[in-house]
Amino acid sequence: MKKAFYLCFILLFLVACSPTIPKDAFVLSPTSLEDRQLQSRKFATLDRTVLLAAGAAVLQDMGYAIDESNASLGVLTASKQADATSGAQIAGAVLVALIGGGSMPIDKEQKIRICLVVNENLSDSESSIARITFQRIVWNTQGQISRVETLKEPELYQGFFEKLSKSAFLEAHQI
Repeated sequence: MKKAFYLCFILLFLVACSPTIPKDAFVLSPTSLEDRQLQSRKFATLDRTVLLAAGAAVLQDMGYAIDESNASLGVLTASKQADATSGAQIAGAVLVALIGGGSMPIDKEQKIRICLVVNENLSDSESSIARITFQRIVWNTQGQISRVETLKEPELYQGFFEKLSKSAFLEAHQI
């Protein structure tokens, strides 16, 4: 009886500890190519330091705090806190409270995270590719994460790359 108990315990332990990878873990989304094109731009320089310094300046001008930067790897991360309240959510919470008397959590604050990566362009040895992603984490009034998402607004990326292009030119020419 004791042996059967130990055997069941060991089998249960082994099953519980086995790593399970979802079947679609390495499947690209149908929009992954479009997303990459939106998030990437080509620059006519191989100097990562110039692009990262220009990117840091642009992000700081946009209100972001630089979290980490590594020029040898070509990576820069930044973030900022922002208000996430929505008038529609507040109206819905008030309506739920009036009808049912309960409280409904609403979005309260968000953290927007940026990751800028600069690599040598594999198809053109005289240029670099800069890729940036904007992501946000939203917390509700109960302190729980209500959303984690990648922002995909084209205006956001276009605006950043326009500013980065100007800043990189100024940085490269030490203006």
